[in-house]
Amino acid sequence: MSFLPFGRPQPSSAEKIAAAETEMEMIGEMMTRLNQSCVKKCIPPEYREGDLNKGESVCLDRCVSKFFDVQMKVSEKMQGDAATRQGQGL
Repeated sequence: MSFLPFGRPQPSSAEKIAAAETEMEMIGEMMTRLNQSCVKKCIPPEYREGDLNKGESVCLDRCVSKFFDVQMKVSEKMQGDAATRQGQGL
């Protein structure tokens, strides 16, 4: 915690740990959604071989890329909306 008269106060160790735990939980949830979504779209329920074939690999690559593109766009939109609300004093 900073006692200087300028800037915002620094988070305590407990706050940093809580923020890190929250971030890890959010990342885990995102990876679960990514896995469920892309596996459902790209890998048939009946396995023919132990390895992914070329079509499945390409599908997974594109799916993951699109998933992260959408996540970034949603994040940017939410940050923009939050900044707008903060600027309006809401």
